[in-house]
Amino acid sequence: MAIDSPPAPRTGSPRRTTMNATSATSTQYLDVTGGRLAYDDTRQGDGTPVVLLPGMLDTRAAYRHLHPLLAAAGRRVITMDLRGFGESSIVWDDYSPAAIATDVLALLDHLGIDRAVLVGNSYTGATVVKLAGDAPERVAGIALIDAFIENLPPNALMRGALRVMGALTVHSPAFWGLYHRKLAYPGTKPADFDTYVAGLVAAMRTPGRKTAARGYVTGDSAPVGWTAAVRCPSLVIMGSKDPDFPKPEAVADRQAAALNARKAMIEGSGHYPMADNPQATADALLPFLAELA
Repeated sequence: MAIDSPPAPRTGSPRRTTMNATSATSTQYLDVTGGRLAYDDTRQGDGTPVVLLPGMLDTRAAYRHLHPLLAAAGRRVITMDLRGFGESSIVWDDYSPAAIATDVLALLDHLGIDRAVLVGNSYTGATVVKLAGDAPERVAGIALIDAFIENLPPNALMRGALRVMGALTVHSPAFWGLYHRKLAYPGTKPADFDTYVAGLVAAMRTPGRKTAARGYVTGDSAPVGWTAAVRCPSLVIMGSKDPDFPKPEAVADRQAAALNARKAMIEGSGHYPMADNPQATADALLPFLAELA
């Protein structure tokens, strides 16, 4: 890994008694306008709470290997399923990064958390940037993990390829599995990789899920100009072999410059370093969290 530097919760919905794949905490629910959000919360820890948001078409279990490392280091860790996926409601009228930002704010209000550190992967990099700009008093810092913010401008060929890949993802769950198996993890895969990917593919076949997938794939995951409003400390984490970017480090440099952020490259990792190299990801994230404390 290479690094460059520049009150008590309120009563919520009933908990499930089964344990989720992310942590040893039970699933809880929050009803908001338009649907129900699933989340978990260690409810204990020092310093500012950390909210982990997965990328599109994924679940909060994307952090199943990073979550325990942060919790073991004494952090209060909260993970949330996005609209349409995991244990959250499937059909919503808006799946945009901005809409998800309102969900995060509602969750902070529900838990009585005045300020949090927000971590977004891929699609939700835009979400944490949006919330940091719109509600700076609620955001102590943000971390982007292989996010699409400040991406290099795509040429016509790349735009066409993205449209084709988006359509395939919506209409063929098997293609989503193929992306994970052949592209997203270029190096070491987690021990539970096959089971996890099979679960993602099965979830895409759930009735109504195509509507949610289309909402994400056709949304703007890389909005322009949002970083200008961010004033909080920021950290950019990027897998050095992320297949979603022709030049991963160049994108990380653009993000770091736009946010005046520290940059951490996770060598050999793909689009999900929190899963394929959770220790290196934790080693980048924990000092950042300690400084914010």
